[in-house]
Amino acid sequence: MDLTLRGVVRRFGTVTALAGIDLDVAEGELLTILGPSGSGKTTLLKIVAGFEFPDEGTVHLGNSDVTVAPPRSRDVGMVFQNYALFPHMTVAQNVAFPLEMRRLAKPERERRVAEALALVELAEYGHRLPRQLSGGQQQRVALARAIVFKPRLLLLDEPFGALDRKLREAMQLEVRRLQRRLKLTTLFITHDQEEALILSDRIAVMSAGRIEQIGLPDDVYARPGTRFVADFVGESNLLDGVARSGAEAEAAGFGTVTLIAPAGAPGARATLLVRPEALRIGAPAAGLANRTTGTIIETVFLGLSVKLRLRLGTGLELLARLPLRPSEPFPLAEGDDVPIGFAPEDVHVIADAGR
Repeated sequence: MDLTLRGVVRRFGTVTALAGIDLDVAEGELLTILGPSGSGKTTLLKIVAGFEFPDEGTVHLGNSDVTVAPPRSRDVGMVFQNYALFPHMTVAQNVAFPLEMRRLAKPERERRVAEALALVELAEYGHRLPRQLSGGQQQRVALARAIVFKPRLLLLDEPFGALDRKLREAMQLEVRRLQRRLKLTTLFITHDQEEALILSDRIAVMSAGRIEQIGLPDDVYARPGTRFVADFVGESNLLDGVARSGAEAEAAGFGTVTLIAPAGAPGARATLLVRPEALRIGAPAAGLANRTTGTIIETVFLGLSVKLRLRLGTGLELLARLPLRPSEPFPLAEGDDVPIGFAPEDVHVIADAGR
């Protein structure tokens, strides 16, 4: 493992920002720390970078214990959301700064700066000042500066938050390609679920100073381990259920739900997760094991798909997401009563959800 945290605790007065974090990041892996504001992800990043020190626990980079080591001795590159470029320095001078601090000879500095700028496709921009660049170009300069000294670990602190959507998506792919090319061990911090799913080898979802779940992106999305993860990562229909005998559960507001396996011992509480894209509306719902009817109360067009909010006779509301074909008009409208269904294999059971 390139990065190992064991039992890391950080308190600020009576507030516990990190409540015993254990984390392993493998060599060359891009692991994303995903969580809402206040979950502790930025505090965790600062402890890894050396800007904060834990009250308890240890931090290792490779075989080195860096728990109380200063940032300059950790061999860590970092990219911030606000770029943190020196406005009075040229692009080349900004990128060269970490090399100057390491007292590299000028010819070697110039070689490495040219190499780093070429990697981020800014080879011809070395003479410009940051204010003469677009936001995306400034972010590339910040990335070049973070990798120019060939760090052991790269930290990315919500680096695309200031960019517009199209540019953000382009930068996500660029960073992923560069990270794979350089085989850089990377810790990425974000609150954006879609960004985490796109970029990550693995995702660690945080809440209230704890890691709720660590796993591959498709596992975290399709098989969340807790109700919090199910609700936070992507859109979801969460049904409060009670296990019955056999592969069935009673879901509040819906009725009996057929599953592919028992939800637990009869009487055990569980949360049943059905993603919006798994719901079938209209004729496709016919013949499915789990069926009901509802009324479309809202439609939201999203380009290649449409999101429907549906209300059942019990008052329960569900979300459905259906693909759209540009050449065909969407056949449903608000106020329509429609069959609703989903298959047993589309239900993920979260046992003992602690409701």
